[in-house]
Amino acid sequence: MARFVLVHGAFGGAWCWETVIGPLEAAGHTVEALDLPGGGADQTPVEEVTLASCAKRVCNVLASGTEPAILVGHSMGGVVVTQATSDCPGHVASLVFVAAFMPADGQSLLDLAHLPEGKGDLIQANIVIEGEPPVAVLSEEATAAAIYNDCTSEQTAWAVARRRPQAVAPYATPVDVDETVLATIPRSYVLTTRDASLAPALQRRMIREHPCERVIELDADHAPYLSATDGLVAALLELAGEPVASVA
Repeated sequence: MARFVLVHGAFGGAWCWETVIGPLEAAGHTVEALDLPGGGADQTPVEEVTLASCAKRVCNVLASGTEPAILVGHSMGGVVVTQATSDCPGHVASLVFVAAFMPADGQSLLDLAHLPEGKGDLIQANIVIEGEPPVAVLSEEATAAAIYNDCTSEQTAWAVARRRPQAVAPYATPVDVDETVLATIPRSYVLTTRDASLAPALQRRMIREHPCERVIELDADHAPYLSATDGLVAALLELAGEPVASVA
C-alpha cells in the first residue's frame, strides 16, 4: 500500500481533500493532508508565508513518515511540491500534479500564468491584490465561476466558506530546484478539461515541457476533489499502481 501526502492550492487548506481521504484510506493507503502556512486553520502571519516556508512545511510532513510518499499537489501546490521535492527528494516516491502548475528552475507561478496558453483564465481576470505584505483575494462570485464551475451550489458554498486570502509571495517567487534531482522522481499529471482557472492549453504545455509517465484527463473544473471526486480518487489509485476499471 502507498503513502499519499496531499498539498492544497492557493486560498485552500487540508479541507480541500476531505472527500478524497476516506476512499484512499478505505483502499488501504496512508493519507496525510496538510495546511500550508497561512492556509486552512494555520495562523502563520502573512509576512512569513513564503515559497520556502511552504516547501519546508511539506518536507517536515514527508520526513515524519517512515516511507517515501506519493506527493500530490493541486494548483499552486504544484509549485510547492516541486520545490519541496528538490529540497528533500529522498522522501518522495513520485509526484502527481492535479490541475497544477509545473515550473522549471527559475520559473514562478506568475511566469507560467502569463504564458500565452494561460490567457483568459478567470483568476487573472478577477483577482485583487491588497495590503502590505500583499495578499490576493477573489470575490465569492468570481471564485464560484473560476474554480467551482462544475460543482453544485452546496459544494460551492461549503468550499467558499473555508477559503482564505492568499499571500502573494508563493505566487511570485521562482522555484530554485535541481532539475537533475527532479528528473529522478517519476511524475504524473491529472488534467482537468473544463478548468476556468488553469487553462487546459497551459496544462498541456507544461506536460510537454515536463514529460510525465502518466497523464489522466478528467472532464472537470479546477476543483475535481469536489466536482469529480470519484474520478480523481480512481486516478490517484491508478497512479499508485492499483487496477481501476475506469476513470470518469
